[in-house]
Amino acid sequence: MGPPRRRYHSHCPIPGSAPRAVVFAAGAVLLTLLVFLSFFAPPPVDGPAFPNTDRRSLIPRGGDGQRARTVVADGVLRVPDNGGSVGNELWGSKISKYFYGCSNASTKFPTAEDVTHSNRFLMIATSGGLNQQRTGITDAVVAARILNATLVIPKLDQKSFWKDSSNFGEIFDVDWFISSLSKDVKIIKDLPKRHGKSLLSPTTMRVPRKCTPKCYQNRVLPVLLKRHVVQLTKFDYRLANKLDGDLQKLRCRVNYHALKFTHSIQAMADLLIDRMRQKSNKFIALHLRFEPDMLAFSGCYYGGGEKEKKELGAIRKRWKTLHITNPDKERRHGKCPLTPEEVGLMLRALGFGRNVHLYVASGEVYGGEETLAPLKALFPNIHSKDTLTRVEELAPFAPFSSRMAALDFIVCDGSDVFVTNNNGNMARILAGRRRYFGHKRTIRPNAKKLYSLFLGRANMTWEDFATRVRTRQKGFMGDPKEVRPGRGEFHENPSACICEDPQVKLLPPPPGRRRRERAEKPSVLGDEPDPVPLDYEEIEAGVLPNGTVPEYDEMLSEPEDGPDLELEDQFSD
Repeated sequence: MGPPRRRYHSHCPIPGSAPRAVVFAAGAVLLTLLVFLSFFAPPPVDGPAFPNTDRRSLIPRGGDGQRARTVVADGVLRVPDNGGSVGNELWGSKISKYFYGCSNASTKFPTAEDVTHSNRFLMIATSGGLNQQRTGITDAVVAARILNATLVIPKLDQKSFWKDSSNFGEIFDVDWFISSLSKDVKIIKDLPKRHGKSLLSPTTMRVPRKCTPKCYQNRVLPVLLKRHVVQLTKFDYRLANKLDGDLQKLRCRVNYHALKFTHSIQAMADLLIDRMRQKSNKFIALHLRFEPDMLAFSGCYYGGGEKEKKELGAIRKRWKTLHITNPDKERRHGKCPLTPEEVGLMLRALGFGRNVHLYVASGEVYGGEETLAPLKALFPNIHSKDTLTRVEELAPFAPFSSRMAALDFIVCDGSDVFVTNNNGNMARILAGRRRYFGHKRTIRPNAKKLYSLFLGRANMTWEDFATRVRTRQKGFMGDPKEVRPGRGEFHENPSACICEDPQVKLLPPPPGRRRRERAEKPSVLGDEPDPVPLDYEEIEAGVLPNGTVPEYDEMLSEPEDGPDLELEDQFSD
């Protein structure tokens, strides 16, 4: 007997019957839909990918489901080409137009002719690199005014690490300096002479840091009255941070109006800016500050193994009294410069796209091209004064470190956005100058808050990473009223010289400021004292700072570059 026939039930379609066409049609519809969706979906990678530098597990430990869904499976942060632009606000604050520099003397401020004593002469010997000396020159004018003395053109430091033989007139326009301040302080090029010899012999002395007007009157004036000529040495940050309004405004007139670079320096810098403008309508200037000396002094570690520890350790031995630091702790506290890669990621997260042009002001970068490669992958359009000029064009400036620094200073000042990677003299001076002249965008990384973000960046999508960077950078973007008046170094926050349009009172406080003001508690001791910078003479005695600074305005009181040996000169500018 043959096998039994199969019985087909009415609810099961017979193979080969008409319903098979329906299945094929449905499949075709689904395939078409997938093709349609893939056409509009963004590509998985449209820019460089950066692996997490942390060698620990990329899987989040705990946390909510949303966090877990943002993990990148291959441990790589995917960076889009456009960086996620947030619009024109990125290049400047909308409310900057309501603020302007104002440094004219009040009617109560007597002229130099009325107060200067003919038998008092003040000489100044500056210290450090170009920008550190600039602070000394600015304060020297104010010190002469306090003492009612004639100021002799300051002497520039020619024996420091920079070994620049330039004098004042080879860096700055000396005639303009004298004439523009003639109503404030009498200034002469040299002491009075007879038959080619000086009629007076100076008495050399040094005043303490942050010396107040009363300090000058008690310490210097008695010697000046007796000897008639006093020379103050190591003159950097030797004047109190807080002075009366007219003296603060005098500081601003010196720094922002009287101190002009020589015509040759200015012309070369203008040429550099013009060549940057030819490449792009807007550009960023980046003060990278990733030199070996800077990293060695900071005590930070960047994952270079024994080779890095040996190289930076050898440099660090130059400062015999520096403490052995904990690199991880220093980085957690925001004491370490960002790497070039981290600076690039921060800028892209803020919204600057791949096509933006960068002018990099920097010395020798530790690790050379290998260290710079990730930054160049993010921003291929990188320039410097060396790449923008021919060798013969830079030849008159190249042997002089201060003149080369002056070129970078002018280009950074002329940029649409200035990014600084440390709290050195150039960063402070430029931040104050850019505030005074219209609050041009100035970005300082909030290194303390960004540290953990960079550490775990492979555990999140680019959108999450960028959003968090922007949140952490609020209050660190150079916006008006970002820093409370009177906080920090006056050279960086010249609040006494910045006026505001009455309409600004109708505007809400800047982002980040409201949060800080809510968190702040009044001190039981009353007003906070002036922030006193670290004197590097103390470093030679074994004293180093170990505090942390939670907000930008408090960061302004970080260690200053000091007056002794090669220490301040290695990384102050």
